[in-house]
Amino acid sequence: MDTERMLESRRRYGVGSATEPLARNELRALEDTELVTHYLNGERFAFTEIADRYQDRLLNFICRTIGDRDRAEDLVQETFVRVYRHLHRFDPTRKFSTWIYTIASNLAKNELRNRARNPLVLFHSIKRNWEADHRPLEFEDNAYRPDDLFRKRRVREQVESAVTELPEHHRVVFVLRELEGKTYEEISEITGVTLGTVKSRLNRARNKFAAIVAPMLD
Repeated sequence: MDTERMLESRRRYGVGSATEPLARNELRALEDTELVTHYLNGERFAFTEIADRYQDRLLNFICRTIGDRDRAEDLVQETFVRVYRHLHRFDPTRKFSTWIYTIASNLAKNELRNRARNPLVLFHSIKRNWEADHRPLEFEDNAYRPDDLFRKRRVREQVESAVTELPEHHRVVFVLRELEGKTYEEISEITGVTLGTVKSRLNRARNKFAAIVAPMLD
């Protein structure tokens, strides 16, 4: 089932609101936890806004983690299905983005573990037109000249290749921190490990990454 059909199904079978439904522009102005509350109170389009808000972000994250865009799209759908089923269990004192990323991360890690023949596959494909605001790790100055385009593409390829060589538990924290811009606290919640472990793994991942990339940039 594609995302549009999945969301249409939710719209069709969602619980009707006892009050006048909010307009879409009003929903867009709400915080994540407010959207959750509105949905649980019967405003079915609040879930559509949640899905719209996180669709591309989760697709980028999962695709970067497992290296397969088609499979990543399936896992994004599965993430929303799980969110939909368990939204009533969401703790409003937590950050919603951390909760939904935790679900997506667990699905991505399970996908990697299930690849018995080649469990460390990562970044075989990567989202084209990688936008800077979704990628805190900058490859070069934004003021590059047209003749620098080749070098920029080459650096991206080298980075992708280097990340592929990182062990899975190092790779996950590296992607979350350097490519997704998550805080240490968010990474700790998403991966289920302590802050100290997050920092240790990230430090090792960065050192290994630097050692792999350095000869490529000579």
